Amino acid sequence: MLTDTKIRFGMVFICISLLAVPVMAGAYTTIQQGGAVFIGEQGLDITAALGGDPSIGWWASGAAIATSSPDYTYPVSSASNFYVSPSPFEQYTGSWYRINSQGKEDGVAFTVYDPSLAVRVIDSSINLDVTNKWIPRGDQAAFIIDSNLNPIFLRGSSSTEGITLYVQAPSGGQYSALLDNSGRLHSLENLVLSGPSYQTPVIWDTGNSQYTTGTYLIWAKCDINSMYNNYGVPGKTISQQTTLLDQEQNPLISVNVPSTVSTTNSLTVQPTTAFPTTLSAVIPTTTPSIQYAIPSPTVTTTSQSETTTVAQSIPVGTTPTSADGFGSILAIVSIFAMVVIILKKQL
Repeated sequence: MLTDTKIRFGMVFICISLLAVPVMAGAYTTIQQGGAVFIGEQGLDITAALGGDPSIGWWASGAAIATSSPDYTYPVSSASNFYVSPSPFEQYTGSWYRINSQGKEDGVAFTVYDPSLAVRVIDSSINLDVTNKWIPRGDQAAFIIDSNLNPIFLRGSSSTEGITLYVQAPSGGQYSALLDNSGRLHSLENLVLSGPSYQTPVIWDTGNSQYTTGTYLIWAKCDINSMYNNYGVPGKTISQQTTLLDQEQNPLISVNVPSTVSTTNSLTVQPTTAFPTTLSAVIPTTTPSIQYAIPSPTVTTTSQSETTTVAQSIPVGTTPTSADGFGSILAIVSIFAMVVIILKKQL
């Protein structure tokens, strides 16, 4: 059984051991000779990159480095806590060289880069870039991060630093993780870039009920070694915001539906000339000088003799015309002819 003295001794030993462990610098802070550093990074350990030389120098492209003085010299006050300040390094990107105590070039120290960062959205269901466009609700999405920051991740590994993706809902809330079509949750934080165009797995099921229809804002940010805090320039340590419209129907196709639909089809014909609804006949007031009266025929049928008599009658009050005089003359001629016939028979 352990005595109290042994227990106290063990506790003291553990505490001393913990104090003896040095505080580990960030996994992405140690810079080897010829390594890459980015404007805005601070807390870098460039001891190995300097090799004991007190300063670094920059020459313009094409300069004769071995036989000329640097165009810009920068003294290093602390090799274990180096800051790649936007001034002056924003103006002097490229290779920086060691400068020894005699002021001579002593080999490459590191290369300074101006960071760049952009994000795209891929509709993985049809393998189409839908950045600043729309995605049919229910399609699966992935992201592509275009950046020159991937050399940072060659310095080592870390579970607390990386690129962060931001997905903001139409309501304004931000997601720290997204669900895929199997229900698995994918973190959007501390992403490690394996190349200049890093594509995430298919991590977003846009049809999940957790995500409403509407326009989402998407961007990426890098704050490794306080880069964003020191150099928060859009397109460099934080990407430009892109949009994605998540909805059922293509917004380029619009359908105009009338608010009132009539079930009766009617055809209206508008005449070019208006006609009165009542038609009237105009009868001349002038009476013709000659009138002809055509009486209705009277038909008499005798059943015994089957003789049909048709008589014409002159309407009452009608003044005989010259046609009536002609009839009288005809009657006289007929009588005269009958007299002549009788006389011939007597002779």
